[in-house]
Amino acid sequence: MGKGDYAECGKLPGRRATCSSSSRTTIVGAVLLRVDPTADEPIFAQLVAQVRLAVARGQLRDGERLPAAREVAGSLDVNIHTVLKAYQQLRDDGVLELRRGRGAVVASTDRDHTALLRAMEQVVAEARALGLSPQATANLVKEAFR
Repeated sequence: MGKGDYAECGKLPGRRATCSSSSRTTIVGAVLLRVDPTADEPIFAQLVAQVRLAVARGQLRDGERLPAAREVAGSLDVNIHTVLKAYQQLRDDGVLELRRGRGAVVASTDRDHTALLRAMEQVVAEARALGLSPQATANLVKEAFR
């Protein structure tokens, strides 16, 4: 990710930025995390979803260390317990390992998500063609899991 990738938010690596009045961003590894405190989805769930996606895309690799919860909380201007809750959920789901003295580390997986990512790209393309919003599309996907 180059400097130009941060231009939309006026953000440089290692610094806090606000892209709009409601969106907050920070950098984790090579991933730009963005939370929207005004969204219906809880902030911890937004973080969980973004880290999961980054792992599935290979943007966060096995063994890669995530910043301390305090650092992420400070960068996003959220409560540290919100970030800890996200890290704990990711640990419970097998995405992260929480190690004393080492913090949060991306867990080793042998899964290849390439086919799933291609299918998701097709779902997104079809949803756009039908004029569905990202939230409506996400709701349809969530319903499919029930």
